[in-house]
Amino acid sequence: MTVTDAHHHVWDLSVRDQDWITGPVLRPLRRNFTLKDLEPEARAAGVGRTVLVQTVTVPEETPELLALAEEHDLVAGVVGWIDLTRPGVADALARLRELPGGRYLKGIRHQVQNEPDPEWLLRPDVLRGLAAVAAAGLVYDLVVLPGQLPACVRAAAALPGLTFVLDHLGKPPVAAGTLEPWASRLRALAALPNTVAKLSGLATEADPAHRTVEDLRPYAEAALEAFGPARLMYGSDWPVCTLAGTYGGVLDAARRLTAPPDHAQILDATAARVYGL
Repeated sequence: MTVTDAHHHVWDLSVRDQDWITGPVLRPLRRNFTLKDLEPEARAAGVGRTVLVQTVTVPEETPELLALAEEHDLVAGVVGWIDLTRPGVADALARLRELPGGRYLKGIRHQVQNEPDPEWLLRPDVLRGLAAVAAAGLVYDLVVLPGQLPACVRAAAALPGLTFVLDHLGKPPVAAGTLEPWASRLRALAALPNTVAKLSGLATEADPAHRTVEDLRPYAEAALEAFGPARLMYGSDWPVCTLAGTYGGVLDAARRLTAPPDHAQILDATAARVYGL
């Protein structure tokens, strides 16, 4: 079965810094990661297509990602960034689609996890920008912390025409080994039909001194129960996942955390449908 990796990144530190890569834990990521690095690992793991996701909140990055998608047949979609708070979001999206590779633009994302306001998503200017994303036929990826999930619920309820994709299951407290209140907040989001989640990023939320598939299982099972396989998609979160294991190992963990009858949905069909790949 061909696998779709619905979440990975690339960066070139000679083009721009990734200012979030700080401290000794993240030090292994402070180098270039390119599609040429990823492609052999992806092909060897049976991955046939990927979704390339933004990492920094600068307007120059998204055109670069779109151009990469145009050049590499591994990439089937791009989740980019624009400033949702500024007027003219619809025009900005239209300009991106006119660029080389513009047809690969499938969604928009902002590092909401870094916003000090836990209700940033509910600001009138942000909601206006999100409405423009919906009108453009794109989806919106949510990269948030557990405490921001209630605002995600309210934003998704306010914009039923926009599909919200929760990255990394909202970063549950795997290292702490606790489920609540994260699980209840996840179920509240999943209760809205315009929400989807990514089975991604779990391994790097685990305790580095004790990181096993079984540590991740309660969180994967909570997500599967809440969303079901038709609204759950696999993402590697490469190269961040390399802090916890190999590219192939992360995919193997996802297979072990889910049942074989669900693999066709979680490992391919959900991403294809949601992102229009």
